[in-house]
Amino acid sequence: MACPAPALKDLPKVAVDLKSELEGFKSANLKNADTQEKIILPSAEDVAQERTHNALIAGVENFNSSSLKRTNTKEKIVLPTPEDVAAEKTEKALIEGIERFDASKLKHTETLEKNPLPDKEVMQQEKTHQNILSGVEHFDKSTMKHANTQEKVVLPDVEVIEQEKGQQKLISGIENFDTSKLKHTETCEKNPLPSKETIEQEKSS
Repeated sequence: MACPAPALKDLPKVAVDLKSELEGFKSANLKNADTQEKIILPSAEDVAQERTHNALIAGVENFNSSSLKRTNTKEKIVLPTPEDVAAEKTEKALIEGIERFDASKLKHTETLEKNPLPDKEVMQQEKTHQNILSGVEHFDKSTMKHANTQEKVVLPDVEVIEQEKGQQKLISGIENFDTSKLKHTETCEKNPLPSKETIEQEKSS
């Protein structure tokens, strides 16, 4: 069954300003515009990525599963060592002891706070320390007297000079020692054999 055409009053109404603009619109006022089609070519990296992607997809789609070899899966069960078992038991027993701990078996204790007072020696040391600090902080520099420092140069006595000369001669003699004056000597190694009497005494003992 065909639907009846809507009445004029039921049609959507157009605003007066928009209606006048549509009625007065002239297509001759439009400007000619050229459409430019831009084709952006992919870069070398995009082409290489596309080729790699296509090769990967082709390899997956054309994969020959008949070339696969059958393998047997071996399940290995590693048993714990006696040390691991003992440690596990100890940890389990410790956890169970903590979980099942009966707090009602605890005995009530009272905490005693002790604040021992310092003895006479400690107080005397503290007073002395405070007096020293107070004396340093409140020291009056105006009470100081000017003093001239005297530098004394103590000359060595005769004995020290003689010892110094002897030491210098000894060092000079060692540094200037002429090894060409040494005479050649030959070392003789002696290994005396025991006599008959010594051997007889060794046997008899």
